[in-house]
Amino acid sequence: MVESEKVSPTEFPASMGGVAPREPAAHGHTRFDQLTGVTAGELLKIRGVGPKAVRVLEREPAARGSSFADR
Repeated sequence: MVESEKVSPTEFPASMGGVAPREPAAHGHTRFDQLTGVTAGELLKIRGVGPKAVRVLEREPAARGSSFADR
């Protein structure tokens, strides 16, 4: 991996799998609060983000009283 291809660290849990935490970061989503601006469907379109990762990503914002965008 070239230095310029590295993505920012995320606050997403490793329980999402190997690729799933990295790919949202490559699309500009590195924190849970940023996920309120996207839908679950938009996340599922990101390579490496499947239904399990979306379920994991839903838990933390729900615990904080927020959720994915409704569109």
